[in-house]
Amino acid sequence: MKKEQKEATIKEFQRSPNDVGSVEVQVALATGRIVELTEHMKIHKKDFSTRRGLVRQVNHRRNLLNYLQKRDYERYITLIRKLGLRR
Repeated sequence: MKKEQKEATIKEFQRSPNDVGSVEVQVALATGRIVELTEHMKIHKKDFSTRRGLVRQVNHRRNLLNYLQKRDYERYITLIRKLGLRR
């Protein structure tokens, strides 16, 4: 993910002006990275180290979403709708 894309994602999902690490921001950044890795895997089907990284990112995002769902269900629903995730 390029620096400009990352900054734009952070700006879109941050909860306050100085927020760079909230659950929403982390999930949005992980989703961007997952999309990039998925595109890479479509071209390089036998790249197993990338596949391992992709699975790790998906698991990390799932854990963050589970945490948010338990803590604040409304924020969870808003986030998955904004990102277009199925859950």
